[in-house]
Amino acid sequence: MIKRPFLGLGVFMISYLNGGVSSYNTDTLLSHFIEEKFFDDQAYPIVKSRVEGYLQVSNLHKLFYAIYGNPNGIPVVILHGGPGGGCDDTMVQFFDLSKWNVIMFDQRGAMRSEPFGCLEENTPQDLVNDIELIKNHLKIKKWVVFGGSWGSSLSLLYAQKYPASCLGLILRGVWLAREQDYLHLFYGMGKIFPEAYEAVVQHIPEEERSDLFSAYCHRIFDPNPDIHLSAARIFMRFDAICSTHCPNPSFIEEVMKNDKLVLGVMRIFFHYAKNKFFLEKNQILSNMQKIAHLPSILVQGRYDAVCFPEIAYSLYQNWKGSNLWMIPNGGHSDDEPPMMSALVAATNLFIKNMEELNCNDDINSSTKTKSFEPLTIGAALP
Repeated sequence: MIKRPFLGLGVFMISYLNGGVSSYNTDTLLSHFIEEKFFDDQAYPIVKSRVEGYLQVSNLHKLFYAIYGNPNGIPVVILHGGPGGGCDDTMVQFFDLSKWNVIMFDQRGAMRSEPFGCLEENTPQDLVNDIELIKNHLKIKKWVVFGGSWGSSLSLLYAQKYPASCLGLILRGVWLAREQDYLHLFYGMGKIFPEAYEAVVQHIPEEERSDLFSAYCHRIFDPNPDIHLSAARIFMRFDAICSTHCPNPSFIEEVMKNDKLVLGVMRIFFHYAKNKFFLEKNQILSNMQKIAHLPSILVQGRYDAVCFPEIAYSLYQNWKGSNLWMIPNGGHSDDEPPMMSALVAATNLFIKNMEELNCNDDINSSTKTKSFEPLTIGAALP
């Protein structure tokens, strides 16, 4: 087994067979490994950001961003899903904020970024460039990239364009933005959740049901709120139901209470999907040689109905720097305990190895202070 001096991923299959909680042998460094694992790592507290602001990234778009944790910590950027889902404070619970400097932002058209729901100048290529603009604005030299679902696709696209900006990647619910991946939402998930899928089908007249994707696309972009909101709510509810491994009605209702979230995600998702996500066929897998040297942990729910495990496995097969953790009782949502614990374990393992290798000199181009003192919201950028 080839070894690399970065991630201590020596967690052998025997740990799974013997009970499978997270115990690491960091003396053994693995460069390419797949295993099925249980974890019991506890989530960290949810806190408010220490800095919030907006960055003008084009004449049209202004992005909301927030920063948490230790300004002298290892920088990590969180890329949300959707597209159009936006970020919130709960996303910091995967990180030990005494050691991480966490940056998150709402992508173009998403939630607090302006203008909300705007589809003009809104492509993955635009988002990739925005990530680099934010990094440079914050005077960060390199950072870890953390993304789930659509955020995993965007993470890979960013890393492939700016590999020198990346220390490594932590991805959850891997998705490659191929036609087969987004059409699965319309024609695949319903085979696993047929009772939830029935509402999706019944919303469309029978004569249009042979092409559900086009039928929903037409309705989502209809100017009549009665038409586009009803279609958006139905499909969003279906997607939310499929995202959880165990039934979680309170989660579903919480999502559905937020019409801004529902409409934002559906409009941007369909905008991307009808344009084949503005990507060439199989673009991400075809460019993996550009980031073959970057270490990564892929955290994949065995029962993820939204992003099938075969997608994560195909990425793993094409990425010699990747380690794939299959979570036996995990689904798609990172809010459920199995996936949450695994993601906490992944960030802890990353930070442990980076500290051991004393990576601090390689992360920030700005002058660092001697000690960590928490800042208040609205404080000047570090």
